[in-house]
Amino acid sequence: MQQQPFSQQQNGQTVYNAPPDVMSTKDLAYVDDMLAWNLLAMKKAHDAATRCQDNELKAVFEACGQMHQRHYNQILGHLKSHLQ
Repeated sequence: MQQQPFSQQQNGQTVYNAPPDVMSTKDLAYVDDMLAWNLLAMKKAHDAATRCQDNELKAVFEACGQMHQRHYNQILGHLKSHLQ
């Protein structure tokens, strides 16, 4: 027997066993927001690192920017993997 993509609970809420094959407009808006926030945080951290005089603090800003860049790339990677 093939497993259905969702099951109904008694309280009336739908629980998904796997993500749906289609993203809603609201889902796309959330993904767009996540990308925009990570890109902005990456840019702000880079700007702060370039303006910073303290080398220790500069390294922290650079690490922060790199973290947000990794998150941005991970989100894009997830999207690209589902397009193929």
